[in-house]
Amino acid sequence: MATLLDGRALAGQIEADLKVRVAALKEKSGRTPILATILVGDDGASATYVRMKGNACARVGMQSLKVELPQSTTTEQLLGEIEKLNANPDVHGILLQHPVPAQIDERACFDAIALAKDVDGVTCLGFGRMSMDQPAYGSATPQGIMTLLTENKIQIEGQHAVVVGRSAILGKPMAMMLLAANATVTICHSRTKNLAELVKQADIVVGAVGKAELIKKDWIKAGAVVVDAGFHPREGGGVGDIELVGIEQIASAYTPVPGGVGPMTITTLIRQTVEAAEKALVSA
Repeated sequence: MATLLDGRALAGQIEADLKVRVAALKEKSGRTPILATILVGDDGASATYVRMKGNACARVGMQSLKVELPQSTTTEQLLGEIEKLNANPDVHGILLQHPVPAQIDERACFDAIALAKDVDGVTCLGFGRMSMDQPAYGSATPQGIMTLLTENKIQIEGQHAVVVGRSAILGKPMAMMLLAANATVTICHSRTKNLAELVKQADIVVGAVGKAELIKKDWIKAGAVVVDAGFHPREGGGVGDIELVGIEQIASAYTPVPGGVGPMTITTLIRQTVEAAEKALVSA
């Protein structure tokens, strides 16, 4: 039977450690780490994600500063809010919840976040530094996946990893992180020809394309490691980007949906905020 890569359990272990670190930081500096979350518009799923991140802050003893802006917000108005948070010494991390309304230049707003507070790893500068093996906070979801793999002692070096998806905050940074860990990486996407044949070559498959069960179970090579970063609500639960029913009979290890990648994304965001606070408050 395949190893279950239990993100929920690992996230709980990491949070226990973060709780100790936050308490120590409070005692040493007299200040509490703060993550600022920006929610623009009235997207229900985004509001749920922001609330989950706020709950995670509370569990480890951090504070969350919620900035809620109307659907009609302009790029200039959002940039103004980000600049306020950049300048606020009490804020140690900034999260701009994706997606923002269509009239906003999301990339410009992501890139306005100060590198030291880019705990979600969304800036071009942060991505470039990470890709060049320089200090930066990695995009939360791929960084969480790397933690899940390494903590479960999954072999990465020398393996052929196929990443299906090329988004700026998931597929592309995922590929760079795997490459840095000495995997041989192929990047695919929804328009890739002969996708099934490429996936069948993979020792590690990462589903990050954002299409429900696009990657079929019979594409997976026996003994492969299967990581599903997708989530698509369905009645009675949800599914990912990969067909997972029966995958334990094929894969050597796999992430469940839900309970695999999702909890690691949130915990990585919180961990990187704690790291940013430690840097800011210890050096202050």
